[in-house]
Amino acid sequence: MAPKAIGSPVPDAWYPTLSVFTLAIGLVLTAFFFIYEATTSRKTRSLAQELTTAAVASFFLGFGSLFLLLASGVYV
Repeated sequence: MAPKAIGSPVPDAWYPTLSVFTLAIGLVLTAFFFIYEATTSRKTRSLAQELTTAAVASFFLGFGSLFLLLASGVYV
């Protein structure tokens, strides 16, 4: 019995588009995080909001970087 080839769940043609959109979302969330940190006083900051925003931005930037690498031909 021959082993099955492992394929991508996402078509290769979608890599550049997914890269642009996920990186854009991640950068917008990162900018929101920095603006929130710069304009909110220490007494009114919410740790839960900071952690949530940072985690979601990290998620999108991570997948955006992955799709950028895949779109450029670096298969990781």
